[in-house]
Amino acid sequence: MRRSWFLPIAAALGFAFLYAPIVSLVIFSFNESRLVTVWSGFSTKWYGELFNDPQLLGAAWLSLQIAALSATIALVLGTLAAVALVRFRRFKGRTLFSGMVSAPLVMPDVITGLALLLLFVAMESTLGWPQGRGMLTIVIAHATFCTAYVCVVVQSRLSDFDRSLEEAAMDLGASPIRTFFDITLPIIAPALVSGWLLGFTLSLDDLVIASFVSGPGSSTLPMVIFSKVKLGVSPDVNALATIIIGIVALGVLAATILQLRARPKKARG
Repeated sequence: MRRSWFLPIAAALGFAFLYAPIVSLVIFSFNESRLVTVWSGFSTKWYGELFNDPQLLGAAWLSLQIAALSATIALVLGTLAAVALVRFRRFKGRTLFSGMVSAPLVMPDVITGLALLLLFVAMESTLGWPQGRGMLTIVIAHATFCTAYVCVVVQSRLSDFDRSLEEAAMDLGASPIRTFFDITLPIIAPALVSGWLLGFTLSLDDLVIASFVSGPGSSTLPMVIFSKVKLGVSPDVNALATIIIGIVALGVLAATILQLRARPKKARG
């Protein structure tokens, strides 16, 4: 009897610990008062203030652009690295290559950001590129560490891949390129989508590395929010966070509905 009560209570406490701050943030985004800890009535005026704040909107748009570009670049590089590590198990320098790909997973963000900053400064002084720090340097930096995460996701899927499907396609006359696009790519597509979404989220969330490699006029959304929070939490930041939470919740709900609809089709097939 004690054991039957322990699990629900532990689960409830765990969910409360995770989601209570998020719920309070959503509630206080509708607070009329400027003081985010004092409830003075229901109001949506901070959402209007948010859409009239060019700094936050500009930073949000810049972060979305950087995240999309970084995730796309990381998807291509991470997939190529995963294919090389899985399909070519023996080649010169494989151990070094594997270590370099996975190094960003365990490297502290401060060290990564400082190393990339020194690299960009050295490249600018010797090659003249990139000129200054801005969106380009942030994209390169984010793609660097996101590639490692994409590689891990795709590599795990390729490790369980049935090579006999590719061999059957090539026996029927398909070229290696057509086999990849018609057989391999559709099968590993869920891993590619997961890797892209993971890279997009990590890039959108990054603060430390972007702080090192950014310059004037290229402040990302986490950097702007952090600068605002140092002076006190602003209600329009709560409104922005609520909108992001709503978008993520809608995405999760849509994915769940699609999965539930696909199960009966598989059962009938």
